[in-house]
Amino acid sequence: MPQLPAPDFPADVRARLEADAREIISRYPGARSALLPLLHLVQAEEGYVSRTGMAFCAELLDLTTAEVTAVATFYTMYRRKPGGDYQVGVCTNTLCAVMGGDAIFDELKEHLGVGNDETTEDGKVTLEHIECNAACDFAPVVMVNWEFFDNQTPQSAKQLVDDLRAGLPVEPTRGAPLCTYKDTERILAGFPDERPGAVGATGGAGPASLIGLRLAKGEAPQRVVRPRDGGHSPDAHPQDAPPKDAHPKDAPPQPGSQHLSSHDAPQRTSDSDPDHPAGPTAEEGE
Repeated sequence: MPQLPAPDFPADVRARLEADAREIISRYPGARSALLPLLHLVQAEEGYVSRTGMAFCAELLDLTTAEVTAVATFYTMYRRKPGGDYQVGVCTNTLCAVMGGDAIFDELKEHLGVGNDETTEDGKVTLEHIECNAACDFAPVVMVNWEFFDNQTPQSAKQLVDDLRAGLPVEPTRGAPLCTYKDTERILAGFPDERPGAVGATGGAGPASLIGLRLAKGEAPQRVVRPRDGGHSPDAHPQDAPPKDAHPKDAPPQPGSQHLSSHDAPQRTSDSDPDHPAGPTAEEGE
């Protein structure tokens, strides 16, 4: 059956949200450009984008509710149902997955008794698997309300959610101090974080992230891949060489080595290497 029109916010809430919304809209030359922060604003009020919130955005921006719904359902940062005070996102993209992200996610599901995009009974934690957090050199990464918790293990992640549910102080690995989901959404809507020291808090990138910056500054990069033949860089010190009976894969990477990684130069393929043609080497079934 068709749904009835969404109810409006209570008068006092409506007045407060509309004042904030007008401030946001004034920042843009075209009103409809303010839709994304306005959706964060209504999430800061209700914890998710409700039908009431979408109708509010549509009215102020002179859009249809269908246009607002299309945007709200496209971006994963907008919730479609109520969630917890802390959104715990476990990266399960490639690098984090192979470094333990899948194990962390599976153990948290069992530990919390919830599935993906579900909330604990106490309303404290919403668990979800998320795509790349752009922090691969800190893998596996967990995010709480979009703040980084790096180099996690199943045990540390379980301790993290236990502390969140118990109301204990929890400090991100880097970045601003942790706040509730609704407070985070107000910041994402474009309003200042007024907590003392929050704006000045920051965090550095890992060594792998800074290689490009060092190259741009003209500094010699430190290679992190081994020679293809298992040998050593010509400028490596003799004491750095592994024992003669060591396997080539045990050779440590050498600073200043100019050997190529598999991404630095083309590799021989079946088209260019007649000794290793493509295709099966035996009849089917043998």
